[in-house]
Parts: sequence; C-alpha cells; structure tokens
Amino acid sequence: MEKQTNQKAGAYARRRAHFALAFFALLAVALFVWNPDNLYLWIKALHIIAVISWMAGLFYMPRLFIYHTDAEPGSVQSETFKVMERRLLKIIMNPAMMLTWILGLYLAWSVYGFHGGWLHAKIGLVVLLTIVHVFFSRAVRAFERDENRRSARYWRFMNEAPTALMILIVILVVVKPF
Repeated sequence: MEKQTNQKAGAYARRRAHFALAFFALLAVALFVWNPDNLYLWIKALHIIAVISWMAGLFYMPRLFIYHTDAEPGSVQSETFKVMERRLLKIIMNPAMMLTWILGLYLAWSVYGFHGGWLHAKIGLVVLLTIVHVFFSRAVRAFERDENRRSARYWRFMNEAPTALMILIVILVVVKPF
C-alpha cells in the first residue's frame, strides 16, 4: 500500500496540480482567442469554479489546524498534518486564489468598469478574505516549524472568518444592494 505522505505521492500531486492549472490556463486563453458571444458567461463560470476551490481550502485549513493543535509535535500524526496543510495550501488554495483574483478583476473591469458601490464593497471583502488566506499561510509555516502558539479553540473561531466573509460577498454579488 502506497503512503500518500511520501515524496512519490507528493510529486504525483504536484504534477496533477500543474496539469490542472495548465488546462485551466489553456482553456482561458482558448476562450479569449475563440471570443464566443457568451465569453462573459465562460469567464464567470471559471471564476465561480476558482472561488469554490479557494473557499473549500479556506473552510478546510482551520479544521486541519484544530486537529493538528492536538497532535504531539514530531509525531506521525503531526507530520501527516504538515503534509496535508502544505499540499492544500500550495496545490489548491494558492492557485485558486490567484485565478479568483485574475478572473474576478477581469469581470469587474470588462462588465462593470469597476463602478458600483456593491462592487467596491465586494472587492474590499475579497481583500479581507485574502488577508485571512495569508494568515493561514503563515500558520502553515508555523505548524511546519512546530511553533503553533494558538489553541484549538482559537482555530475553531478562525474557521468562521471565511464563512462570514463569503456570506457577505455572495449577498453583495446577488442582491447588489447599493
């Protein structure tokens, strides 16, 4: 039975992630070259896919931190959490965040011309979501060095930050209240 925490599995995961990113980028380039009448809908669909991937990572990472906090530093369990956190961050969350920003800014510019109070508020909340992402990235590095100073209770609280921001962002996008 092959372990998923060894170098071979990690290299395979990286190759799959690079393939997925390359496919995603080629699809986006092909759409711009093809320039279909419904290009906006294609870009919007890719943006939503990227957002879902990013949010999945933002929801899952603090859950990993909660369980990692309870693991003895240096234990097999702790080392497994380190691998899981690092791969989640580098293979899913970072690329998804970048694609979310690129596609979202394109939509904000091409469709709305960066006008609308709701859009400015949404971008501000996405900046806050990005700050949460950076905070989680730093926590991954702290756990990697066995230097986590936060409790499981703290990480349970931090698990709510992406949820609250997502709710506000979705309301702004759908309702456009101002």
